[in-house]
Amino acid sequence: MAGSMTVREVLYMYSVARQAYERFVSICGNPEQAKNAVALLVWLDQGTVSAIHHVPSISPAAVAAEANGVLDCLRHQEPMLPAIPLISALCQDGNVDARFFAFHQDLVVRGVAEILDGVGKLIFDDRLQVLLRRYQTGLVGNPPELMAPYSSEPVAVPEDCRSMFITFSKGMPIDR
Repeated sequence: MAGSMTVREVLYMYSVARQAYERFVSICGNPEQAKNAVALLVWLDQGTVSAIHHVPSISPAAVAAEANGVLDCLRHQEPMLPAIPLISALCQDGNVDARFFAFHQDLVVRGVAEILDGVGKLIFDDRLQVLLRRYQTGLVGNPPELMAPYSSEPVAVPEDCRSMFITFSKGMPIDR
């Protein structure tokens, strides 16, 4: 994303994602699962696949369940992914199936996390969405929150919040 985009322009760019999110929440009732499902579909849309635009034509509850099933399985070292006929159908020409997610496990997990931590903070912000609707209807002028430049730079994690996992093999003694 260009550094000169405003929050309003980003919200417009991801308006289809917001519509999918609202539909998932209205049917499934779980905002966290809806966010995860939309983030996965937005991640798929970054390539040549246009999955999120086809959500209205397919059962949103089943798509959200498949997406969350994929993300749950990707948390394991050796993912055993379920069949995902609806996501595969959404991706039509993208050749996306369970093997795709298993092969690209780390890429998918990182990509979805980046979306949730980046544009997802705008897409899923109800207050910004209300402000955008009020702006569109002329009820407010140019709110500073919408006119602010959008920055997608990741936030650095403080050193005190970092951790490291160390393991020692029984077969390899430690010499001092």
